[in-house]
Amino acid sequence: MGEVTKIFVAGEWVEGEGDLIEDKNPYNGETVAVVRRASARQMELAIEAAAEAFKAYRRVLAYKRADMLLTVSQKIAARQEELARTIALEVAKPIRTARAEVARAVYTFRIASEEARRVGGEYVPMDAVPAGEGRVGYFYRQPVGVVGAITPFNFPLNLVAHKVAPALAAGNTVVVKPTEKAPLTALKLAEILEEAGFPPGTVSVVPASAEVTDILLTSPKVRKISFTGSVPVGKYIRDRVGLKKVTLELGSNSANIIFPSADLERAVDATVFGAFAHAGQSCISVQRIYLHKDIEQAFLDRFVPRVEALKLGDPLLEETDVGPMIDEPAAQKVESWVIEAREAGAALLTGGRREANMFWPTVLTRTTPEMKVVCEEVFAPLVAVATFSTVDEAIQQVNLSNYGLNAAVFTRDLGETLRCIDELEVGQVIVNDASNFRADHMPYGGVKDSGLGREGLRYAIEEMTEIKLAVIRP
Repeated sequence: MGEVTKIFVAGEWVEGEGDLIEDKNPYNGETVAVVRRASARQMELAIEAAAEAFKAYRRVLAYKRADMLLTVSQKIAARQEELARTIALEVAKPIRTARAEVARAVYTFRIASEEARRVGGEYVPMDAVPAGEGRVGYFYRQPVGVVGAITPFNFPLNLVAHKVAPALAAGNTVVVKPTEKAPLTALKLAEILEEAGFPPGTVSVVPASAEVTDILLTSPKVRKISFTGSVPVGKYIRDRVGLKKVTLELGSNSANIIFPSADLERAVDATVFGAFAHAGQSCISVQRIYLHKDIEQAFLDRFVPRVEALKLGDPLLEETDVGPMIDEPAAQKVESWVIEAREAGAALLTGGRREANMFWPTVLTRTTPEMKVVCEEVFAPLVAVATFSTVDEAIQQVNLSNYGLNAAVFTRDLGETLRCIDELEVGQVIVNDASNFRADHMPYGGVKDSGLGREGLRYAIEEMTEIKLAVIRP
């Protein structure tokens, strides 16, 4: 067991006072880092420091906040290979995909820097009603205060960035509870934030148990919770936070509809990557593919060989396309769902094989809405294929889901495009790209069980600020 990595509490690098987290490489089981969880005392100290730091940080001029955020962006870029390697070691994300995540984080902080200069307000025409005559109205946005950020393992850098960057851009302070599957990546980001000049207490990164994290949820000094993770945990958080502002980015089983007019080569390229990048462990991963009956066989004849050609193995190797899942229980779960689906009539075209936490890319056809591989979030390298005959039928099948995050449509037909954009019950409709498409500045979030609120820098800032209205009678 290696040296214990310190955590970042109230501007100080200290050893946690809780139990040990042995941060292991999912590919080979080797220890990447050893971290002690924060104690309840340390969580309270981080919150208290953030509340105290907020008093001064909220008044830091916008251009100074912008400059510090731009410095963070530049420092992430300078450490790209180190950070990508850490991501690959902690969560078994293939190194090429890990580099792409770091590159996205560079832009996340760069865009936050730009948005920090644009946190403004709006003139309100008070004379729109008789009661407002003779009055002037305007509003501006104020930071809410302390933001609690709770992040998952699958994007251990960029999803932390999507909470920290807009919070700091708006003038808030932040306490981050990173995933215990990848605490080291978040702690490296804390090093960069400290180097960039953010004042002590502005940011703390505190790996913690569920019991200690509850302090973050319930503390009256924390005014906003931003969470990315599972639906059950999201619902628990919603019930615990009371009247705090909350953003919940939860699960999905993203659907991709492919119409006869689609460019099949483009659709295959997009959905193969979208389904199996990082072993399908993304909430917008391609999970459901709905094929028009006229092109079902033509699509599968191209799709399945491409899936079978994917290279599995060590995430640190340049040629690796798919690494292991985060742990063996996750792989065992999807294996049991595949068995269950096949017993219910699904056909296995490829994959379905498991060795420890390595799960081979899997394609199932003849799937039905009640199968778990269709109606639940698999979060695994698995695609469930079904067919449709009409636009109405395709939309109906997609909307049967309890989730509504991203959906994709492949078509050259404007009428099909507009129908799907209007009628699919999701937060984002992606046309002629797979459902896993996300640009970091766009509004991003879901409906139904996929969550509440929106991320994307400008939109997250709106979620992390309060409107202050002024009405003046000269």
